Amino acid sequence: MLTVTLPDGSQRQYDAPLTVADVAQSIGAGLAKAALAGRVDGKLVDTSFVIDKDATVSIITDKDPEALDIIRHSTAHLMAQAVKELYPDAQVTIGPSIENGFYYDFSYKRPFTPEDLTAIEKRMDELVAKNIPIVRKEMKREDAMQYFLGLGEKYKAELIEAIPEGETISLYGQGDFTDLCRGPHVPSTGKLKVHKLMKVAGAYWRGDSNNEMLQRIYGTAWAKKEDLKAYLTMLEEAEKRDHRRLGKELDLFHLQEEAPGMIFWHAKGWALWQQVEKYMRTIYQDNGYDEVKAPQVLDRSLWERSGHWAKYRENMFTTESENRYYALKPMNCPGHIQIFNSALRSYRDLPMRLGEFGQCHRNEPSGSLHGLMRVRGFTQDDGHIFCTEEQILDECTAYSKLVKKVYETFGFKEIAYKVATRPEKRIGEDAAWDKAEAALMQSLDALGLKYDILPGEGAFYGPKIEYHLKDCLGRSWQCGTIQVDFQMPGRLGAEYVAEDNSRKVPVMLHRAIIGSLERWIGMLIEHYAGAMPLWLSPIQVAVASITEAQCDYVDQVVAQMKSAGLRVQKDVRNEKINYKIRELSLQKINYIVVVGAKEKESGTLSVRARGGKDLGVMKVEDFIAMLVKENDEKFNG
Repeated sequence: MLTVTLPDGSQRQYDAPLTVADVAQSIGAGLAKAALAGRVDGKLVDTSFVIDKDATVSIITDKDPEALDIIRHSTAHLMAQAVKELYPDAQVTIGPSIENGFYYDFSYKRPFTPEDLTAIEKRMDELVAKNIPIVRKEMKREDAMQYFLGLGEKYKAELIEAIPEGETISLYGQGDFTDLCRGPHVPSTGKLKVHKLMKVAGAYWRGDSNNEMLQRIYGTAWAKKEDLKAYLTMLEEAEKRDHRRLGKELDLFHLQEEAPGMIFWHAKGWALWQQVEKYMRTIYQDNGYDEVKAPQVLDRSLWERSGHWAKYRENMFTTESENRYYALKPMNCPGHIQIFNSALRSYRDLPMRLGEFGQCHRNEPSGSLHGLMRVRGFTQDDGHIFCTEEQILDECTAYSKLVKKVYETFGFKEIAYKVATRPEKRIGEDAAWDKAEAALMQSLDALGLKYDILPGEGAFYGPKIEYHLKDCLGRSWQCGTIQVDFQMPGRLGAEYVAEDNSRKVPVMLHRAIIGSLERWIGMLIEHYAGAMPLWLSPIQVAVASITEAQCDYVDQVVAQMKSAGLRVQKDVRNEKINYKIRELSLQKINYIVVVGAKEKESGTLSVRARGGKDLGVMKVEDFIAMLVKENDEKFNG
């Protein structure tokens, strides 16, 4: 007799070992039909998994958060089966689930075409209709290697070769197709009805540019048709909002081959940048930060002492001069420690908060570069807090409050909090990591904020809180972070005089609210579809004349607005006013002001708000006062 404990705490007894599917069937036929996988004693398993001892069991259906990942990974295998049936010479490599979908890498003699994708998708639908059982089996490592070599699948054999000797390998078969996988998978192909193939891209085998270039087919999969439809609609909207397209249309910035991963900011784009930086500078000033500026190029020896040279060297740009080796800074922290070290510090000086709009460079792979979102040269709103261990909790708590305020000012209301813990490659003792991780979690607990744990995703020098926000399309962006670092200050000789006159090493909190300004502005452009709120807009008002006779009045109005701190452009071209309004509207300017003979005579303006909303005739002074008030309220919170 064995006992199965269900999620609600109820228990069921069974006379003999049984599968997860049997448990579901014993509860109800509906649950059995809906079952995609199971969780036994906390571990995700197939519905075919045999329970042979007392266990805690839950049945995974499409209502559970784990379901999508299982569906997507299973759909990747479904796609691989379809490819092998249509193109037997293709070799399969790996096919994981990813955010919103999956991919599978193939080696094939020619590029896959859009027509190929249509054919693959059709064959996937046929395999779904057959409702082929997906069966797990195990093989010894050596037998599995020989099995795939016998099929001509050298990439699979290579993957198995990297697995330690003597380890048992799990395979999944569906019809004549068998793949290497840890699982779990859905019980049959009939569970994989909702999918769509998206695109083909290149990908190096094992991510190494020295290896063969493979073909990566991306797809998406969902539990319900309506979810797929909503996702495709979101993608259409995202395409319209693409910051690269809008950056060109609105004359904000451009990219070019001579500077890969670097941005050429145009006047309007730089005006937007300056507004973001201006606001963040007030955040520094209002929250006890001293703004500093450290060099961009530092000697290799400093990066060796900080630990970056050993752990981060491949991502750094280096140079040499006069027989000395230097690196362009990929981050600002070592420079800030030098500023801390420039004078003798006391416990009375702590917490010491330094902030910098620090320009950094990282040697990102060319294939990963993406407009403003992934660059090689970027600027961070980077800050470092030097404090005692006793001050960590208060500083982290205050910082999380501040992040929330800033994000809401920019128009982001939904924030997710995640604690990234110690990675495999790290520096420092486990005891220090224990302290740091505990402090971060306690700070969120103190604010009553729920958070997720990201095991092993911390920086090499310390754990961190990640702040993830959602934009208007429901997309998640990781921007802000705070990291507790017990290591780097000591490695770089930072110390302060404690109350008992001893010398102690300060704790260093690395923090950035918006992170990369480039990426942040890219997000803002897409979030607002280029139609920025007034306080951020590069051009807030356009003043257009009806005829040449109003040009002098336009100049007068523009001068008044500029003196009030508004960002204004004029349009006195010899064109019809409707043409001017139409063109100015495409620039997504907040207000278009029209002046004709009547307005000139009365000292007024005819005002249109963005979206074609007619605000009627206003006095110049009243209009300016309205905009100044709107600006100040938003900017100053």
